[in-house]
Amino acid sequence: MITILHLFDTTQLIETLKLIGYLGIASIIFAESGLFFGFFLPGDSLLFSAGILASAGYFHLPILISVVVLAAIAGDSVGYFFGLVVGKKFFEKNNSVFFKKKHLLRAEVFYEKHGPKAIVLGRFMPIVRTFVPIVAGIASMKYRVFFRYNSLGALIWGGGVLCLGYELGSHIPHIEHYLLPSIVVIVVISFLPLLFEIMSTQKKKK
Repeated sequence: MITILHLFDTTQLIETLKLIGYLGIASIIFAESGLFFGFFLPGDSLLFSAGILASAGYFHLPILISVVVLAAIAGDSVGYFFGLVVGKKFFEKNNSVFFKKKHLLRAEVFYEKHGPKAIVLGRFMPIVRTFVPIVAGIASMKYRVFFRYNSLGALIWGGGVLCLGYELGSHIPHIEHYLLPSIVVIVVISFLPLLFEIMSTQKKKK
């Protein structure tokens, strides 16, 4: 991750986010939320960076929150209906560059453990957040219930991470010049819940 980040400097990162704009950010959040091949996309770090840039005037925060939350809700809904239609056949899919069965199985275990709350909690876990809505569809959760938890999770995660970046950017002068180190920290923090969940599962198996 750090090696990849070193390929870009802060200026390039800022220009990239300015170039893709609201639509580009929303598209990435949509893909990571509900398309099974979007699990590798950088949702947390993208939102955190966009929040920081909003504090510097590059984006309008209310608009940013609105498009991100709507994109996250729409993405999870697509994932849900994909799971509902495809069903258990998805578990028979072979591994490929864009799909690893272990990610789906991990999301299934997480869903079985937490129930509907997994829709909200899974938002804060990279990879898991992509597959949890698919598992909810496979489990035939009522869409009305799914939509309620989906909307809540999208608002807390999408709006929360954006506001975190915005607040830090508002109180730390020129933080936009230190985006890359900040992103590394966010990436590490975002993977901690997933790591703890894996360790907990392994411990129970033993």
